[in-house]
Amino acid sequence: MFHWFRDRRRDKTRKRPFPREWESFVRTNVAHYCVLDDAERAGLRALMQVFLEEKYWEGCGGLELTDEIRITIAAQACLLLLGIPHNYYRNVESILVYPSTVVIPERQPRVFERIMAPVETALPILGQAIAQGPVILVWDAVLHGAHNPEQGHNVVYHEFAHKLDMLDGSADGTPPLADPDQFAEWVTICSREFLRLRDLAAKGLPTFLDAYGAKNEAEFFAVATEEFFDRPLALQMQSPDLYHVLRAYYRQDPAERVHRSCPEEE
Repeated sequence: MFHWFRDRRRDKTRKRPFPREWESFVRTNVAHYCVLDDAERAGLRALMQVFLEEKYWEGCGGLELTDEIRITIAAQACLLLLGIPHNYYRNVESILVYPSTVVIPERQPRVFERIMAPVETALPILGQAIAQGPVILVWDAVLHGAHNPEQGHNVVYHEFAHKLDMLDGSADGTPPLADPDQFAEWVTICSREFLRLRDLAAKGLPTFLDAYGAKNEAEFFAVATEEFFDRPLALQMQSPDLYHVLRAYYRQDPAERVHRSCPEEE
C-alpha cells in the first residue's frame, strides 16, 4: 500500500509543469543539458521533479540554499539515472551544500572502539558520499564542474556514482548489475583498468584517468564516471573497453551526443 501511494505521488510530481526559471538554471549552468535530445531532456526534468521533492536539502557554512543551487545539483545527479532502473537514489536522504572547500573534522574513536587502522585526519574536501548518510557538496566546485566538462572533474557525478556503488551495501567499485554476464565483463575490464591506473600512478607516469582513481576500486568507478560523462570521446579512445562497460551500465552513449548543438530556448 505504501508503494502504491508513493508511486502515485511520484507520477503526479513528474507530470507537473517544469518551471521556466528552473529550465533557465539548467541551460545556463549544466553544459550537458544542451546535448540531450528532446526525450532525454524531458526524462531528466521528470527525474529532477521527484528528486528535488523527496530529498532534504540544507545549506551549511553560511550558504543560503537557493533554487539555482538545488536545480544545478539535481540535474547532474539525475543525469546518471537517465537510462538505468533506479529508485531515485534510495540511499540518499539528505544533501548538504557548503559554499566552498570544507574541512571535515577528524573522526574521534568511540569510548570502547578498538583502533584497527589509522584514523583519518581532518582534510579539505570538495564532496563526500557517506554510507547510510548524506551527500556533502561544495557549491563553487559543483558550479565549476558543471560549466567545464572538458576538464573531466565533476564532484556531483563523482559523489553520486559512489551512492550508486553503495546500493548493494558496499563501496567496492561495482554497482548493482543486470546479470551474471554483465558482472563478469565488468569485473574483468574494470579490474584490469584499475590495476593499470594504479601501476602508472605508482611509477609517477602520466594517466588519462585522474590518479585519485588508483586509491581503490570505489574511487576508480567514481573517477571513471566523471570521464565517461565529461570527456567521453577521449575515454573511448584511451580505453574503449572501459567506455563499453560504462555505456552498458548507464545505458547512455555520451560520445554520440558530443556533436549535438544546444536547441533554442522555448
